[in-house]
Amino acid sequence: MPPLKRTGSYVPPDLDFTLRRQFNRPSFRPQQREIIQASLDGNDVFVQAATSFGKSLCFQLPAVVDHGITIVISPLLSLMMNQVESLRAAGIDASTLNSNTPMPEKDRIYKDLQTGHPRTRLLYVTPELCALDRFRGILRIVHEQRELARIAIDEAHCISEWGHDFRKDFKRLSWLRQTFPDVPIMCLTATANNKVRHDVLSTLGLDEKSESLKTFIMTAHRPNLHLEIRFTSDEKDERLEDFIQWIRSVYKRRSAEPRKTELPPNERVDNVPGIIYTISRDECESLAASLRAEGIGAQPFHAKLSKDVKEQTLARWVGNVQGYDIIVATTAFGMGIDKLNVRFVVHWRLPKSFEGYYQEAGRAGRDGKAAYCFLYYSREDRDRVSNLVIRDAQKSGNAKNFQARAESLQKLANYCESTNACRHALLCRYFGEEKVPECDYACDWHKDASDLQKRWLRELASEEFVSTQREEGRFNVDWDD
Repeated sequence: MPPLKRTGSYVPPDLDFTLRRQFNRPSFRPQQREIIQASLDGNDVFVQAATSFGKSLCFQLPAVVDHGITIVISPLLSLMMNQVESLRAAGIDASTLNSNTPMPEKDRIYKDLQTGHPRTRLLYVTPELCALDRFRGILRIVHEQRELARIAIDEAHCISEWGHDFRKDFKRLSWLRQTFPDVPIMCLTATANNKVRHDVLSTLGLDEKSESLKTFIMTAHRPNLHLEIRFTSDEKDERLEDFIQWIRSVYKRRSAEPRKTELPPNERVDNVPGIIYTISRDECESLAASLRAEGIGAQPFHAKLSKDVKEQTLARWVGNVQGYDIIVATTAFGMGIDKLNVRFVVHWRLPKSFEGYYQEAGRAGRDGKAAYCFLYYSREDRDRVSNLVIRDAQKSGNAKNFQARAESLQKLANYCESTNACRHALLCRYFGEEKVPECDYACDWHKDASDLQKRWLRELASEEFVSTQREEGRFNVDWDD
């Protein structure tokens, strides 16, 4: 059987025309065309890019213009269902096989695959399904008929035990290259440092030195996001009061701004779409209720809510319906949600990892306009999250993954307590960037380094430490303020 990988440059239909017609987008973002062309040329591809980059287009568009079926492996059901719904709305034959797929739909998809010549262009599946003999057997049938065009692995950092979201079934995806050595594989992630990237590629059997592997590493820098840490403590927990004061100041500023044009449909002066992330479902509910009591439109979103409630809440939030301005959510929310105008992301509690923080904050400002990201940090939260990481490690028994998660959490705590460097530069450096950009007054350090140091001293430093620093003339602050 001749290889599926092409030799020479593949000349597809007009990519710009397909982008406009099928995906309703005027132009490619930087590097998207090159990634798509590399895939169409039959190469393996590794893509590391920020949350707002548009990674899904990199395998969706090739699936539309190329022959055969693209298998997309994803860890989150909400992400899969959201993307399938969007693709179908664009007239693209896409489906998903997962635990929530109704039986008649499953039967239809399996019959389509078993013909060896499926009509489906993109099929979204979980890594758990890829481990089952039945599904593997059907993929062999499709491959024998030369209809298995490519395999895309979204959230590819889950493959690595050094990754923050490691899942055992992702490691079993090594079977794909062993069984289908001629089928191109595309890996996509927003959160991989050098160690994780090398581990992902070696686990999948992709040779980093091979000319057939094309690697695209984009900067983690999001210059339109303002990054800030707000220090607090259990004793002086002022999160709610502080946030209400901030959001009302935003409403007041928006109402005072002169407008050259009318507001978009469904948008109001007091409509500032945002996400507040917290850890527990109980706090999700109580915080949303507290905000509503203050006249601020907020709704909870977590796994224990019914499917109908979650769908209604999401639809109204995406549609800018009054009373659904702010989603108070647990950390899984937001993956694959196509809402570009999120104006702020707030972390009510410290996330479990640096990668999680970056990924969640990155859901703000995907339209390229200014957005605000702040994290309420306390050392008590740091210690509580550390205990959660230890408890999860004891359950899993995976020493390597525990070490990686512990290191990630420690570096996130260090980032939060830093008072002498640009937040954007610290973030990019964490992901291994050598040429580290600094922001244009888009972080609390650049905006007011002296105020940042004073807040750290006031909230986190011991009296003995402050006394010593004052005597030694440390910190560039006005000690009498």
